[in-house]
Amino acid sequence: MESARSAAAKILEDVLSFFGLNVVVDADEEGDIIHLAVPSSDMNGFLIGTRAETLRSLQNIVNAIMRSKGFGEVRVNVDIAGYKKQRAEKLASRAKGWMDKVKESGEPMHLEPMNAADRRTVHQAAGEAGISTESVGEGRERHIVLKL
Repeated sequence: MESARSAAAKILEDVLSFFGLNVVVDADEEGDIIHLAVPSSDMNGFLIGTRAETLRSLQNIVNAIMRSKGFGEVRVNVDIAGYKKQRAEKLASRAKGWMDKVKESGEPMHLEPMNAADRRTVHQAAGEAGISTESVGEGRERHIVLKL
C-alpha cells in the first residue's frame, strides 16, 4: 500500500503544480482508502470551488489516474486545508438538531438533497444517536429521511 500512497500523493502534487501550487501533499491510509491532505494556501477557494465541485473533481482525477496505473483496489480521498473535516463536523452538529426534532415530534423528517459524503456523515451521526435513516431518491435529488 506504501507505493499506492506515494503514487497518489505524487499524482495530486503534479496536478496542483499545473495551477502553480507547489506543495507537499500529506498522505495517510485507513484500510483501502488513501487520504490526501493539501495544506492551506492562498488558492483554497479556487481548489475547493463552489459547493466543493472542484475538490470532488480533483479527487475524481486522482482516482481515475490511480486506476489507470493499476491501483484500482484503493480509493483516494482528497481534502484541501481541512475543508471536508470542518464541513463534516458542522453537518454532524446540524444533524443533532434535526434528530432532536424527530425525537420530540415522533414524525419522520426529510432532509434536503445531499452528496454521498454528507449523507454518510448524517447516517453516522444518526446511528450514534439511535435514530434510523434511509436514503431515498435518485441522483442529485437523493436525500435522507430521519425516523425513530
